[in-house]
Amino acid sequence: MQRVVRIPTLPENPLQASADFYCSHLAMVTDGLAGNATSLAIVFPPASHAHRGWRRAAIANLAREFAPVRVNGIAGSEGEALSAALAWLGHSPGVTGQLLGLYGQSEECEAYSPDE
Repeated sequence: MQRVVRIPTLPENPLQASADFYCSHLAMVTDGLAGNATSLAIVFPPASHAHRGWRRAAIANLAREFAPVRVNGIAGSEGEALSAALAWLGHSPGVTGQLLGLYGQSEECEAYSPDE
């Protein structure tokens, strides 16, 4: 069973956002792992590329800490793309510790160009 935790807002500054996540939202995340959850998806609001490092580290550390429960993150806002990503994660038992950026909704996924 996949649980979803939505982080409603975070500060624009990456350091402040990281601190806010750990101080204000970590308990909600760990509560989402209680019971019979086999998977947890954490939905972050869209943010700049500067947030990718702390988010990736948080997801990776949570995935290691709570294994065998799968923990993944998604950066993006509500809509069809988010619904599709959540459905895909829910049916992908080998995926854990990943941060997915929804194309066009987050600078995190637009920062990479194969031509660079």
